[in-house]
Amino acid sequence: MFRYLTLSFIAIAALCTTAAHAESCTKSRDYLLSGSAGELPGPADTYRNLFKICLDTISMPNVKDAFVLRDGGIAAIPKQDTISATATTLSRFCDTYPRATLRFLGRKDLQQGVGIGRIVKMSSTGSTSCPQIKGNSVH
Repeated sequence: MFRYLTLSFIAIAALCTTAAHAESCTKSRDYLLSGSAGELPGPADTYRNLFKICLDTISMPNVKDAFVLRDGGIAAIPKQDTISATATTLSRFCDTYPRATLRFLGRKDLQQGVGIGRIVKMSSTGSTSCPQIKGNSVH
């Protein structure tokens, strides 16, 4: 009985953790679509699609949290901010979304605060896009 309760608790904790992370995707999408970040450079459907990518990004290894960015990229807070850990996640992200851009938020970014309004306005242009990583071989 104790084993069953322990497994149930672990499963519930995992679901709650996922829901909490998914909330950052929801908050960033809602912030953008409400006009709080100003006029969007793309149509609303683009941000609805980015929301789906954001939710999938959270389930990737080494991603603690993720956000939709105003410029059409995805920002992620890594669980481990190491080159090998982020490279593995970036590789998987680009295999899944070959036309997208993932920006990892480093310690320096996080020291400035993680408010939704500040994060969604961050640029992903400094990050290497998946088409560039894959050698522009996206068709």
